[in-house]
Amino acid sequence: MRRFNNPVKNIAYLIYRWITPIADPLMIKSSLPNFPGYLKDMITYSKMKGAEPINLMNTYPILYEKSSGTPFDAHYFYQDVWAFNKINSVKPKEHLDISSKLTFAGLLSAITQIIYVDYHPLKIRLRNFTFKQGDILSLPFKRNSVSSLSCLNVAEHIGLGRYGDKLDPYGTKKACKELQRILATGGNLYFSVPVGKPRLCFNAHRVNSPKKIIEYFKGLKLVELSAIDDQNNFIENIDIETLENCSFACGLFWFTKK
Repeated sequence: MRRFNNPVKNIAYLIYRWITPIADPLMIKSSLPNFPGYLKDMITYSKMKGAEPINLMNTYPILYEKSSGTPFDAHYFYQDVWAFNKINSVKPKEHLDISSKLTFAGLLSAITQIIYVDYHPLKIRLRNFTFKQGDILSLPFKRNSVSSLSCLNVAEHIGLGRYGDKLDPYGTKKACKELQRILATGGNLYFSVPVGKPRLCFNAHRVNSPKKIIEYFKGLKLVELSAIDDQNNFIENIDIETLENCSFACGLFWFTKK
């Protein structure tokens, strides 16, 4: 749990932790009915033999995790497993990842040398892990120089200003062009974006037509198209027309340079 040296900040953070579960409209339905139970559990626990003292400043109400199932983000879970398995099967000596989830890149460092590029500075000390700060629209790598490359759930954000980048309606297209530029002949690119009926959700992301993504990478050969569909099912070698009619699926594209 985060703590500050400033007492005022600590009190403000305490209030934030208590209000957030019931102030967020999306959480009220599951959180508010559980608040009395939280208070009851806290009192009951404090009276139990061997219980640690409960300091109000350290309380942290978690009110929405008493459920019949284990929640998870299907897009990120399945895409990371998919890409990890593909990369592990090829066993490259070195792999370049462009701003995918940091945990994904960290796990890859257990099986190969990783170069991780992100728009913002990053301080990490990890064996087999090298960080380079860079912009996906102007990557610090030569043409045809990268034989193993991944970029997962990144390109849909480019050009929307969400991460401090410049506004650009062609951000996703330009990012795809740059990935294609640095990929070596015979190299592999593992790529994902939200796909389905195209729309802009400013400034969070774009939902792209899977056919349009393939068009953006017209200089590459599509080896595999898999996806996580609208029902959060992981489907290998999915039919592209099925994806075209989705609302918010995650397209998993495996390309190679001819």
